[in-house]
Amino acid sequence: MTITYFGYGSLVNADTIPASATVTPGRLRGWVREWRVCGMGEDGQGRCALSVREAPGSEIRGVMVREPRSRLKDLEKREKRYRKVEAVGGAFRCDAEQANGPGDLFVFVGAAEHNRWGTETHPILQSYLDCVLAGFFSLWGEEGIEHFLDTTDGWHVPVLRDRHNPAYPRAVVLPDRLREVIDAAIASRNLTYIDAPLRSR
Repeated sequence: MTITYFGYGSLVNADTIPASATVTPGRLRGWVREWRVCGMGEDGQGRCALSVREAPGSEIRGVMVREPRSRLKDLEKREKRYRKVEAVGGAFRCDAEQANGPGDLFVFVGAAEHNRWGTETHPILQSYLDCVLAGFFSLWGEEGIEHFLDTTDGWHVPVLRDRHNPAYPRAVVLPDRLREVIDAAIASRNLTYIDAPLRSR
C-alpha cells in the first residue's frame, strides 16, 4: 500500500524526503504557489511557508512522490499546517512520459487557521527558500529557479536572513556556485530582508 502526493516546495528537494521514495518530476495544471501558510517554529520564530491555490490557466512544476502508506503519519506531522486535497491526478502531467498522475494523487494546501500572508513576524525563512530553490535547480537548472519565482505569489512577504544560522529544520548547505545563482535570480525580485535575531546553535 502506498501514498502518492504532489510536492511543490521543500518536498521537491530530494534531501528532505526518504531515499526510498519514488520521485517523478512534472507539472500540476490549474494551481499556483503562494507564501500563505503562517505558524510558529519550535524555536519560537514565526515563519511563512508555501501553499497553493487553484488558478485556472496556470501550472506549476513539482514532483509526484510515492511512498509506503506507513509513512503517512510522519508526512502529516511534517505538513501539520496543511490539509489534503484529494484526486488531483488528472491535473498532473509527468515530464518524461507526458502521462497523467494516478487518481489517488493528493496535494497539501494550507489549512484555514494558518492560511494568511506572511509578515515581519512571520517571514519567509531564507534557509527554507534556499532549500526549495536548490530542489528546483537539481531537477530543472536555472530555468527551474526562474519558473519557481515566476509562478509564486507573495514576494511582498519579507525574508529573514537566517542562512548562516538556519531556523528551518531541513536546511541544506548550498555549494558556492549555486548560492551565487540563487542570489542573482532573487536580486531581480526586489525582496525586503530583515536580519535574523541572534540565536544559540
